[in-house]
Amino acid sequence: MMQELHGYYLEDLEVGMTASYAKTITEADVVLFAGITGDDNPVHINAEYAAQTMFEQRIVHGMFSAGLISAVLGTRMPGPGAIYIDQELRFKAPVHIGDTVVASAKVLEIDEKRRRVKLETICRVGEKVVAEGTATNMVDRRPAE
Repeated sequence: MMQELHGYYLEDLEVGMTASYAKTITEADVVLFAGITGDDNPVHINAEYAAQTMFEQRIVHGMFSAGLISAVLGTRMPGPGAIYIDQELRFKAPVHIGDTVVASAKVLEIDEKRRRVKLETICRVGEKVVAEGTATNMVDRRPAE
């Protein structure tokens, strides 16, 4: 039954609840992301070019980290059934191939009437914040029995 695939309902969520998703970024991830998105900026895919930049080595696409936030919201909390409405995001530090990015979301506000949930979204590598912001999701109410 489809309800088995459903994440949290609006009534299940509380301010302060958290969830996370972790991913170690590989060479293949970066190359595939460049191919899928068309963003083949040499800072991401050309080691010689990247060595001449302020980063001194290749960096992972910032939007790859944003995609990990989507993984948290779409699979963990609120999870399946929720619709990602918006995302405000600041990139704070570079991510490198081999880094493990932990994307997390924390419920900040719940608007029962509009079925909107505002979440703090943070991506970290170790203790370092690499991206942070807020997201809004539209979340289903629990169906009547």
